[in-house]
Amino acid sequence: MSKTIFQHIIDREIPAKIVYEDDQCIAFEDIHPAAPTHLIVIPKKAIPTVNDVEPADEPAIGHLLGAIRTIAKQLGLDGGYRVVINCGPDAGQEVMHVHLHLLAGRKFTWPPG
Repeated sequence: MSKTIFQHIIDREIPAKIVYEDDQCIAFEDIHPAAPTHLIVIPKKAIPTVNDVEPADEPAIGHLLGAIRTIAKQLGLDGGYRVVINCGPDAGQEVMHVHLHLLAGRKFTWPPG
């Protein structure tokens, strides 16, 4: 499988506005934001979709949620935020590397579109 754009960002082969990084994940600004704050949080391990998460990957996926909590605190997102995971093309997943969208800075409605 060829590298996704996210793997190129992890490998520093293309630029991104990185806002958080640790040994397991990286978070950066979305280039097409859907909210005033729109970050992409990804594991450094390439996992194509949620359906491809193996039991051994579950701690890394849980780590992403902890990273989001840390990022939200650092950014002062006290009014709330939304976390979205798309799985597959029909759900809107465009990059086949598991990623979480962290959206904040505006009111959100339910159900989403």
